[in-house]
Amino acid sequence: MKKIMGLSWYLGVVGLVVLVSTASSVHGMTCQQALTELIPCRPFLIATAPSPTAPCCTGVSDVKAAASTTEARRDLCECFEKNAPGYGVKPEKAKLLPGLCGVTVPVPIDPSVNCTTIT
Repeated sequence: MKKIMGLSWYLGVVGLVVLVSTASSVHGMTCQQALTELIPCRPFLIATAPSPTAPCCTGVSDVKAAASTTEARRDLCECFEKNAPGYGVKPEKAKLLPGLCGVTVPVPIDPSVNCTTIT
């Protein structure tokens, strides 16, 4: 079982590395860089860990800091909306993440958000 979980995690990381190498910029942070920043959050977001870790919260803070313009927030919203399901992210856990990390985000963390309306 550990080998299967390890292989799944390895393939996910390799996939992120491939995406990062082909990414376009999202105002200083690419979609893939944002996803990479949030790798430490994966155990919490897929519901295997009860709370986010300090490295996860650092990633959340870094991504929030990179979303300093309306266009950057919209781009990151679309990035997360498109990629979260493929990584097995539980929407209810994603909604809790900023608050648990003590990070205020200007956009609701919700898959039903229309990213084009974000200001």
